Amino acid sequence: MVEIDLSQFHEVFFEESVEGLDTMESNLLGLDLEHPDSEIINTVFRAAHSIKGGAGTFGFDEISEFTHVVESLLDEIRDRKRSITKSLVNILLESVDCIRHMIEHSKENKKYDQDRIIDLKERLSSLPKDEPVSSSGWKIDFLPREHLLRTGNDPFRLIREVQSLGDLTVNVMTERLPSFSGLDPENCYLGWNILLKGGASREQIADIFEWVEGDCELRIHLEGERRHRLERRADHIDVEAEAQLSGQEASSIRVGIDKVDNLINLVGELVITQSMLSRSAINVDTNEHDNLLEGIELLERNTRELQEQAMRIRMLPIDFVFQRLLRLVHDLCRSLEKQAEIRLSGNSTEVDKTVLEKIGDPMVHLIRNAVDHGIETPEQRRALGKPETGLIEVSAYHESGNIIIKIKDDGKGLDHKKILEKSIERDLVKEGEELTEAQIQNLIFQPGFSTAEQISNVSGRGVGMDVVKRNINTLGGDIEVISKAGTGSTFIIRLPLTLAILDGQLVQVGNEIFIIPLTAIVESVQINPEHFKKVSGKSEVYRFREEYVPVIRLNEVFRLKSADNENIHRGLLVITEIGQRVGLFVDDVIGQQQVVIKSLESNFHHVKGLTGATILGDGTVAMILDIPSLVEYCKIPASELGSKMTAHAH
Repeated sequence: MVEIDLSQFHEVFFEESVEGLDTMESNLLGLDLEHPDSEIINTVFRAAHSIKGGAGTFGFDEISEFTHVVESLLDEIRDRKRSITKSLVNILLESVDCIRHMIEHSKENKKYDQDRIIDLKERLSSLPKDEPVSSSGWKIDFLPREHLLRTGNDPFRLIREVQSLGDLTVNVMTERLPSFSGLDPENCYLGWNILLKGGASREQIADIFEWVEGDCELRIHLEGERRHRLERRADHIDVEAEAQLSGQEASSIRVGIDKVDNLINLVGELVITQSMLSRSAINVDTNEHDNLLEGIELLERNTRELQEQAMRIRMLPIDFVFQRLLRLVHDLCRSLEKQAEIRLSGNSTEVDKTVLEKIGDPMVHLIRNAVDHGIETPEQRRALGKPETGLIEVSAYHESGNIIIKIKDDGKGLDHKKILEKSIERDLVKEGEELTEAQIQNLIFQPGFSTAEQISNVSGRGVGMDVVKRNINTLGGDIEVISKAGTGSTFIIRLPLTLAILDGQLVQVGNEIFIIPLTAIVESVQINPEHFKKVSGKSEVYRFREEYVPVIRLNEVFRLKSADNENIHRGLLVITEIGQRVGLFVDDVIGQQQVVIKSLESNFHHVKGLTGATILGDGTVAMILDIPSLVEYCKIPASELGSKMTAHAH
């Protein structure tokens, strides 16, 4: 007999377990303690049951044993043997964390934290039992599908079995009954609303209807409890139910991310090839080769469509990140003794998987700061005439080829005076220097900046907001803050939908072509030599409209010979970086083009000021500028940015 190597299925088990834990966590956090929804409790129970079963099957016995303890507790809640309290939800959330710890360590072949597991097991087992949750009975909605009678099942026999469990009240649903001429004696058109009083458990009722599972719509819930309604129209149940079942079988498949990446790389190569063909076709005699040109145009359309569809494979809803924030706010409020509600919108907004993975940590930092620095204590909010519970709103939506994420709180807002004092104290700003409101707010993104009076496990070490800025910049995005004292703060994050393609502006410096992300460009202007000046004998600025912006000469940064002997550039691109403007001097502005990004790190090594490379239609390689790191590399002081330059330059 050949033994099956179960280790080949471990990865799938780990992935499904993590999904199950996420389901447990989000449902526990969304549970209404005053009116618990039995469907939510059942969902949490089923997720725990699946993890326990999978762990036992694949030999992860400790995970199976621990999850069994959690499952038993959830079973008592389902059977009304234990009431749901805030402390019970908290220990269940701790259990979710513990199972997640065991899953992660099993995946990496590491030892578990046995003290943590033993302690939590003891606390779960020693929870005091209370009286069964009082209820006037179970309500059962039993709606057979039309074909039920043809399976040999008798609805009345099932109802008689339920009657053996206690006192029964039955109402018949006749909404599906057709006219007499439309009756088919082999079809079941009736449904039943049943009220069962007595000491029966949910399992006893479910066991009776187990024979007709899949042949009916069934809801079992406590009388007076909120529940999901049977929203399908009676005369459409068969068709819709079968469509739903068949859709579940083929709605998704698991594919290794390496296969997806290879597909997208090949599509990228196809885009480059198509671009080369289009460039070559420009020189073709159109009178002789009309068919060739038409074919190339068709290839271009099909290539773009193929590229868009391929990119969609990597797109995932941002809800994967949003759901983490619910637990974060819950735990922070407990540790800081604050009250806050988080509202999420745009959960289904899709973004590239790579962006999704890297945006999680910055968002955690922002939410942590919102609860710690923004939201006041209940006592402070009462004194200010605010509701005791603070509000944090997180939203996501698409705009102009980007994804916009807004994090807004109704807390105390940024203290501009305190920010300025701390910045002067840390030599981030010179004493007496005048800054605009926006510039003061942006100082919170400086490395090492913090206004916390004392260091805690939540904040105060000054390693938060600069990390947020750097991580978002690495993704090709930017972040903006808008705040008003006493009202709250709003952080706006702009990110590209994908890191694989880019809409860029082609510029020439010497004999080299560079690409600048279009999202970073404010405006391109013709240079007036009278408009640039020297500041402090070293930095160079250019007068753009009513302000002076510091400038970067790309030929000096990359040690390139300029196109003309006098080293006078012909074009200036004004770019924005964290709300601050900088000018780039270039020899020529060529045009705009969507390009496929090739990683420098995987093909060469990291180069400051560059985020990647691409292959143009003529086969040449062009470098893509990394605006944030370029500005940082050139070490332009923050005090030289913005409208304050007017006074310095004059």
